[in-house]
Amino acid sequence: MPADAELPMTKKTDRTPIRWLVLALAAASLCLGALAPAHVAEAQEQRYQRRSILDFFLGRRYLDDAPQAPDVQQPRRQQRKRPPQPKAVVNTRTAPPLRTVEEEPAVQKLGDARTILIVGDFLASGLGDGLTAAFETSPGVVVEARGNVSSGLVRDDYYDWPEQLPKMIDELKPAMVVVMIGANDRQQMVTDTAKEKFRTDGWFTEYRRRVLSFGKEVTGRKIPLLWVGLPAFESDSMTADAVQMNQLYRNQVESIGGEFVDIWDGFVDENGNFIVTGSDVNGQQVRLRTSDGINLTQAGRRKLAFYVEKPARRLLGTQASPDLVRLDSSNLPGLGLPDNPVEHTVPISLSDPNLDGGAELLGARPPPMALTRSPRDLLVEQGEMTPAPPGRVDDYRLPVAKAPAEVSVK
Repeated sequence: MPADAELPMTKKTDRTPIRWLVLALAAASLCLGALAPAHVAEAQEQRYQRRSILDFFLGRRYLDDAPQAPDVQQPRRQQRKRPPQPKAVVNTRTAPPLRTVEEEPAVQKLGDARTILIVGDFLASGLGDGLTAAFETSPGVVVEARGNVSSGLVRDDYYDWPEQLPKMIDELKPAMVVVMIGANDRQQMVTDTAKEKFRTDGWFTEYRRRVLSFGKEVTGRKIPLLWVGLPAFESDSMTADAVQMNQLYRNQVESIGGEFVDIWDGFVDENGNFIVTGSDVNGQQVRLRTSDGINLTQAGRRKLAFYVEKPARRLLGTQASPDLVRLDSSNLPGLGLPDNPVEHTVPISLSDPNLDGGAELLGARPPPMALTRSPRDLLVEQGEMTPAPPGRVDDYRLPVAKAPAEVSVK
């Protein structure tokens, strides 16, 4: 090549744009780092510090489980799906029905169970609920409550109890009749001749006649009658009327052979005042009356039945026992008797000496011979009694006085 030959020159403009582009990207990265949130930078710094110290002791596993910064996204681990567990198959044909622990099987009533008929107003309906619960476990007792809520002995035009009661008795043939009525009778009474206002002498005269006639429908058929008195009410006037009417019920019912059941003390305090909350049949403090001060709660109905349950069980006897069962050919106890008892029966004479397995009485042994008479022989034959030893309780001999000691004279 000649000396004066010129070498090809590279254009300075070929590399200059590339350098400027690299510098621009570096500057942009620095700006973005400066503008990053402080908590992201702090999280990254802490992460790198943990790498430098804890990675040496705990290894890679610690870094994988460590909490990551908000901007660091780790790939989610795929969780293995557990195979579905087979459901238990219950055979509804053979499996018993599900039942809670507190639920008890209902007692089946016997075919010859005795019936308790309850008649009256809304209080009698509540009494029916309580007596049904009281005799729930008694297979020999059935409770039939035929109460009419708004009925009484005054408004016979609304519900005629003297006409309906004989029909109920003929239908159910009860072992006893329980009557609780009168809470709706505090009103004017219409008779054949006049209209009697409540609390007048004419009203009480006619009411006594109706109570007596109503009770005779039961006692005239030789059926036990239990007439339940009225409880106290929140109204003072109703309570005063209940006291007077209870006295009327007691006098009329006892005069025809019925029994009056007094429930007054169960629904008042020690001062005789009306109570809303009191002791139930288990002695626990519960609400006995509703907010109107007239009706009874479920616990109050059960307590009301508690007073009637005592005389009812006394009249029914063993028929009201929870252990009463009916014996038939399926549940008779085995007596162990032979199929043909005639073949195994041999007559034995009462005078047969072989009855006890021996031929002689008392073994035919002669009594032992004694040379001296026994104390019994001396007492029976000769009337002589062996003297009791000194000091015994039957020693009646007087003590012998000792002679005075002789005094020596010198």
